[in-house]
Amino acid sequence: MTIVLVGLNHRTAPVELREQFYLADGPLQVALEALHGKELSEVVILSTCNRLEVAGSTEQAESAFAVIETFLAHSHDISREELRSHLYFIEGRAAVEHLMRVASGLESLVLGETQIMRQVANAVAFAESTDGPILARLFSAALHTGKRARTETAISQHTLSVSHTAALLVKQQIDKRQQDVSQVRALVIGAGEMAELAARALQRHGVSSLSVINRTQAKAQALAERLDIQALAWQDRQEALRRADVVITATSAPQPIINVDDIAPELLERRQHPLLLVDIGVPRNVDEKVSALPGVQLYDIDDLQSVVEEHRSRRQAEIAPVEVIIAQELDSYMQWLETRRVAPLITELRRQAEALAQAEVEQALKRMPDLQPHEQEIVAQMAHRIVNKMLHAPTVTLKARVARGDHYDYAHAVRQLFALDIDTADQRVDKKPVSDE
Repeated sequence: MTIVLVGLNHRTAPVELREQFYLADGPLQVALEALHGKELSEVVILSTCNRLEVAGSTEQAESAFAVIETFLAHSHDISREELRSHLYFIEGRAAVEHLMRVASGLESLVLGETQIMRQVANAVAFAESTDGPILARLFSAALHTGKRARTETAISQHTLSVSHTAALLVKQQIDKRQQDVSQVRALVIGAGEMAELAARALQRHGVSSLSVINRTQAKAQALAERLDIQALAWQDRQEALRRADVVITATSAPQPIINVDDIAPELLERRQHPLLLVDIGVPRNVDEKVSALPGVQLYDIDDLQSVVEEHRSRRQAEIAPVEVIIAQELDSYMQWLETRRVAPLITELRRQAEALAQAEVEQALKRMPDLQPHEQEIVAQMAHRIVNKMLHAPTVTLKARVARGDHYDYAHAVRQLFALDIDTADQRVDKKPVSDE
């Protein structure tokens, strides 16, 4: 058996194509069942907005590649030739390493992002009826690798989201003022994705007094209900600005929505801390002249972007340590996979030994009919321990030789010495490969 992986992602395919290949639960189940069969004994499909990857175990890699490519092309009404330019085909150790890199966030659009872990876990859980021991162990190893990457390195620290960076900046400034963040009055202007991310991030940082305003009241109300916060009317924004300690703007308005005239009057009533404005709108939502007003701190998208770039550099510095973890977990999994080559032989050896031991125990007990049940159990346990101790050395040696790649002759000798009768399918597992020379 070998592992194959066919996929496309944000690096190989445009978003228009990736959208076509996203598989929701229903189509995903159909795809799993269609691919699971003669060429692919196990199948798991990872489908996200940025990638579609089909992983499988097979005895014929090239045939499996062709089956997967044909299915993907036919199911999406695209020629194999056109699709092939966007696909990558990976086999064996390289496929295992790729999946571990995916789970670790090294192959993500946003380096080190954490959502991929949940997506990988969901993929193997959804494929319960089409995966098997090889892929189940592989995905478990990949998830373990991803967890190690995020706990032993800083690959997922230092946010790369502008919205999250805005909230982090707010928290840092509030801490500098020695204010209680839970007492800060915050206002988010906008109700789109960036505004929602910023609002959620503020809540995670401990802001409890949070309001939202949007030109379209229904959108503001919908966001407020999702986050359990207060929605204010657009016409009340000046009063909201007067009351707020912190304002994050995230609208797509073509002109500034906060000008000097909106700010100046309310500054007269401020006594302690300046108004903190964080503008993440593009174009800018706050007139740059506002920054000249006393009692105002204004940060715009460029200020935040420089922080994001610094964070990105810090994450990139963690790639090498993550790759060390991946190399360790890759070696561990490949050793386990190689050990499976002699699993049928070890199973048959143990089955034969235990059958002989059981037969001898039964013969012995017939000759000692007066033994009490607990005494009979002692005899049976003694025979079981003898089997375990006798088979320990050859089992360990077999596995060690698999790791070195020279187990073929040893496995053949064990089979001959113990007169094992392994069926043809199992014998293929430890059959010595024919040399190309």
